[in-house]
Amino acid sequence: MEDSVGQKRNSREFTLVSVAELSSPASASPGIARFTSGGSVTQLQIHQDSHQIDIHVDPRAVQIFKLGPVQSICMVEGSVAHNQASFSRGISIQFRNEEESGAFDSVFQQWKKEGNAQGRNLPNGIIQSSKSKFDEKIEESSAKMYFHYYGQLLHQQNMLQDYVRTGTYYAAVIENRADFMGRVVVDVGAGSGILSLFAAQAGAKHVYAVEASEMAEYARKLIAGNPTLGQRITVIKGKVEDVELPEKADILISEPMGTLLINERMLESYVIARDRFLTPEGQMFPTVGRIHMAPFTDEYLFIEIANKALFWQQQNYYGVDLTPLYGTAFQGYFSQPVVDAFDPRLLIAPPMFHVIDFTKVKEEELYEIDIPLKFTASVGARVHGLACWFDVLFNGSTVHRWLTTAPGSPTTHWYQMRCVLSQPIYVMAGQEITGRLHMVAHNAQSYTIYLTLSTKMWGPGAEQGGILQTSSCKLDLKEPYYRMSQPQAYTLAQDQQQPPLLQTQDIPIQSQDLDEPEMMQEPSPNSRAQVNSLMQNI
Repeated sequence: MEDSVGQKRNSREFTLVSVAELSSPASASPGIARFTSGGSVTQLQIHQDSHQIDIHVDPRAVQIFKLGPVQSICMVEGSVAHNQASFSRGISIQFRNEEESGAFDSVFQQWKKEGNAQGRNLPNGIIQSSKSKFDEKIEESSAKMYFHYYGQLLHQQNMLQDYVRTGTYYAAVIENRADFMGRVVVDVGAGSGILSLFAAQAGAKHVYAVEASEMAEYARKLIAGNPTLGQRITVIKGKVEDVELPEKADILISEPMGTLLINERMLESYVIARDRFLTPEGQMFPTVGRIHMAPFTDEYLFIEIANKALFWQQQNYYGVDLTPLYGTAFQGYFSQPVVDAFDPRLLIAPPMFHVIDFTKVKEEELYEIDIPLKFTASVGARVHGLACWFDVLFNGSTVHRWLTTAPGSPTTHWYQMRCVLSQPIYVMAGQEITGRLHMVAHNAQSYTIYLTLSTKMWGPGAEQGGILQTSSCKLDLKEPYYRMSQPQAYTLAQDQQQPPLLQTQDIPIQSQDLDEPEMMQEPSPNSRAQVNSLMQNI
């Protein structure tokens, strides 16, 4: 019995209606696809009756992409260089019916899985690692929770109903239809597939929607329900670090932004997709991101956080003295970044920004981000910490469009973020505030934040004085305090003038040396020349 089962396992053959090289579709003719196993050698054979195509390859050196119910593309690995596989041949295969196509896919996945488990060498002598680049830097439990979260429709709905987010993406794509018309697009972290559908609406030749979570199945269903657009979209379930595509992309589109722009570390996947899939002259939507920062004062927020620890000051809690843990609890509450929408009048100095150019930044540069801080206080106040938000630029050839999360602008699901100091510092109007924002990536898909703010001596003899006050804090971006309150009524101090609301579209883009922090200038109308200046100087 075992012998007969083994004999059956050694070969599986499928009749092909058509076999053709992608580079020469006119050469199509019938053929066969056969899986064979003998001893320690497993092979996939694709043979064309006209003998123009006859390949024998390890299934682990092949990627299969379904283009339709009965048609697939077989990408055959040619070599491995710099830890990245290059694919030397693309074979288009067509089956007699959908049932045989499905059976082929099932057999292929099973044989490939078994081959990886055995750890045999690929034909070129390289052992294929079963652990991807993503898995090497992200702990398994974090990745599992992350993909589970984004695999649920209710969370996708939350993002889709952020009309500032969704509407800006739609406008950026449709207004730049000339960039998408007839182009190949890769949607990185496609989620529900909404951006892929936008790209198809703009006339994309084909869109590859790459999604690693179970949301890929919902995306297929949504795209299939829009057949006019869906016929030009292929959903690929997998991580961008792992999947292979049958062709290079002219455009990458993605929504990789998290809290403070960098949370969840998806920007790294966006950059990896750029290096793997994008043509040298390709475009990225979004193109540039900016992290904005400014010191703030908010006595209400400070008292709210400090009061949380009062529970641990009880000396007789059911006969137990809780005070030994008070100090630890106090610092713990201040280690949480606060995510909410706040009144921009709480800012006590003009903001500065740090630029990340997605078209140029290296993946490794996102592992650790260090930003020198320098502000000039507009009013005298207690500085309770640093407020942060971000914006991104879609640098289309027709229209330049910004998506902003600035305070005073329409609220998004990202809100804004504030790092609150457990020891506030005092400043006078005109006094300089310096410091550093240092962010280090960790394997839970987020960052540890180290913030230091200092004020220098003020008044006569200041040139002989050094730092007067310094306050520091350490925060975990992974564990924020979601306050989510609307901006509270805020009474202006007597010496404080009401600043204009911050509008990203009105921020002038000027040439600047990004090694030194720059203060944002007074708002003025944006222009194409200003945006081009930004792109040339980052």
